[in-house]
Amino acid sequence: MGATPPKQVADLVERFSRDRKVFQSPDYKEEQLRAEFLNPFFESLGWDVSNKAGLTEVYKPVIHEESIKVAGATKAPDCTFAASPAVAVPWKRFAA
Repeated sequence: MGATPPKQVADLVERFSRDRKVFQSPDYKEEQLRAEFLNPFFESLGWDVSNKAGLTEVYKPVIHEESIKVAGATKAPDCTFAASPAVAVPWKRFAA
């Protein structure tokens, strides 16, 4: 069987399951999703999402809405993780 998720991840899953209708409502905004679920999720995995280390832009492990070129067009994913290679993540609110 797979590894056990961090307690904070299990808590987020339980919270979502308990109040699924609220989180899938059109009234639940993308910013709420980021603040209440995505940031805590990635922080529980060790990512410094809010730049608690106070690093300058070029050294941040997570960059929000970074302008990047994709197939000649400029895109701004919600979050870019400075991994090797970098991972750009667009996030959207939960759909019903």
